[in-house]
Amino acid sequence: MASHRLSDVIKNKPFVQLYLAETISLLGDAITWVGIALLSYQFGQERSAAILATALTLRVTAFILFSPLAGVLADKLDRKKILYVTHFARMAIVACLPFVTAEWQIYTLIFLLNVFNAFFNPAYKSAIPQLISDKQNYAAAISLSNGTWQLLGVLGPGLAGILAAWLGVRQIFFIDAATFIIAAVLIVLLPRKAIAPQARVKPGEKAATTWQGIRNGTKLLIHNPAVRFALGIELVAAIAGAHILVNTIGYIEGGLHLGSKEYGWVMASFGIGATIAAFSVGMVDKSRNKVLSLMAGALLLMLAIAGANYVTLMPMLMLWLLAGLGQSFCEMPSQILIAENIPLEQQGKVYGAHFAWSHLWWAIAYPIAGFTGIHFTGYTFLVGAVLAVLVFISLVLLSLPYLQKWVSAKAFR
Repeated sequence: MASHRLSDVIKNKPFVQLYLAETISLLGDAITWVGIALLSYQFGQERSAAILATALTLRVTAFILFSPLAGVLADKLDRKKILYVTHFARMAIVACLPFVTAEWQIYTLIFLLNVFNAFFNPAYKSAIPQLISDKQNYAAAISLSNGTWQLLGVLGPGLAGILAAWLGVRQIFFIDAATFIIAAVLIVLLPRKAIAPQARVKPGEKAATTWQGIRNGTKLLIHNPAVRFALGIELVAAIAGAHILVNTIGYIEGGLHLGSKEYGWVMASFGIGATIAAFSVGMVDKSRNKVLSLMAGALLLMLAIAGANYVTLMPMLMLWLLAGLGQSFCEMPSQILIAENIPLEQQGKVYGAHFAWSHLWWAIAYPIAGFTGIHFTGYTFLVGAVLAVLVFISLVLLSLPYLQKWVSAKAFR
């Protein structure tokens, strides 16, 4: 059944065209961040970590601040126009990166780049259900998109590193800019009405203000019990996942006394697990099963990191593979549940609100992971797992009335 639905999805020419555009721009994103890391190193080895950390913080800040507004505009304006304008804007910004001569220029360009990324994301996510006419195929289309994102997260940096070695650090940003141009052209060539705005004001009805639209996005996000539970699980995943992203390098080099090569293997294992799960989530068809996958993913992720401080390299490769599986099972169902439960004309603002809240979770989780990495050396991952378990238990207790209904009937639809 899942393979049949995937075949239906790839027969949808407008969706495939949008999917190819996003795949190409995702490759550009991989080049961007490898290039930023290498460019940071050029400004001085001792400053590279601080520069990169500041750039990542600005990235998350842009998402939190602008995604809710972007979601509202995705419902009001032409989504196709939003998609190609944000691509051309990002192309122009990336093309400036080879010429930076000061740290503040990197910070300014990265913030602007991710402001446009914040406007792109809700428009893109809400365009997928709009292009897929059969609601039963939403999961297959979204899992294909997100699975490709995870796959390029594993393969993209390696390709970007090869390009940097071949062309030079600053020159790869021109390749990066070219990917955004190609993706923008593919979007421009989409049928005119393929992703036209869905929101309409009925006669005699007063149009909602932008601020009301932003509030309604969050209200719709938390009104549906399944979507609300999924958002809570993402906080659990952020706490555990931040410990993986922040503290793995310290354990590999400081605890196991290994090098960057082994660190690359471990993080690749995490990415492979996330990719496998992302492609397989499309097989989970029913909301009931999606809620089960959220809980199973959270448990798998917490168990995988709990004992990581007490294993050698080979077991850690397996644990991080399982952690990657759990991470995707925690994060993927949210997008599918929104597509299945929220009306098309409201999805832009809900995806915008979701994008902001999910990144707020990471903005909270990163400092926690940094604190535990400094003050709980030797059992950092165990502490991270305990914190995640506490949040998970609290979430289950708060959601108990809905979970009890779900056990007896398919309350989550």
